[in-house]
Amino acid sequence: MPRPGKKGPPDKVYMYGKNALIEALENAPQVIKRVHLSPEMEDARLRAALKAADIPVQIMEAHEADRTVGEDKTHQGVIAVIDTGRLMTPFETFIKNIEPTKETAIAVLGEVQDPHNVGAIIRSAAAFGFSAVLIPEHNQAQVTGTVVKTSAGMAFRIPLITIGNVNDALRKLKEKGFWIYGLAMEGKVLKSETFDAPSAFVLGNEGEGIRAKTLEACDITLSIPMHPRCESLNVAVSAGVVFNAWSEQHPHSLSV
Repeated sequence: MPRPGKKGPPDKVYMYGKNALIEALENAPQVIKRVHLSPEMEDARLRAALKAADIPVQIMEAHEADRTVGEDKTHQGVIAVIDTGRLMTPFETFIKNIEPTKETAIAVLGEVQDPHNVGAIIRSAAAFGFSAVLIPEHNQAQVTGTVVKTSAGMAFRIPLITIGNVNDALRKLKEKGFWIYGLAMEGKVLKSETFDAPSAFVLGNEGEGIRAKTLEACDITLSIPMHPRCESLNVAVSAGVVFNAWSEQHPHSLSV
């Protein structure tokens, strides 16, 4: 078993921080492979939860946590090795089982590259009552420890769906009754839209936006009105604004 600080297999994903680990233990314990704790970590609640979930625990040497995830990370002496594959649901399973109503909304990522943006979008989707976040397998930042940390643990509380091709997924969502919205600089003003059908919101790449073919697959493009001194918003900020606009029309989503 590779030790923290040593170079491990390329698919090894670290999650760090006490709160993130507690969220995982309470909501998705199956993703945790093992946990490394600093000798100073004496949190009784955390240790009891790890024991109850039968998660292997190892004690780290001094400074081992910094070498593993970096001195700039707020790890709190807690590092978990996780299997993000166990966090993801195949799109085929998702689309087969979902029975959407006008109260259903999902986010579709379209080549979002920054893991901090991915984590922030997941957090906003969970906060505003979305049913899932769809994440492509290619040309897209995947779910990593940084994503989990940025999501404030919400990656364990909202379904994350893996999709092979965005356009194909949008076509199948339409067959299920979803109305597809693309976030773009030019489009229908957000506040004028009535979200009266199952809604899927497509979020594009930080630099290039939504691909042309994907934009063509959208039923409507939405734009966020803003002061002329600001040309654009970060994709994660834009997502939060749009998700909030949807939830204001569907207040029941915040209590389900």
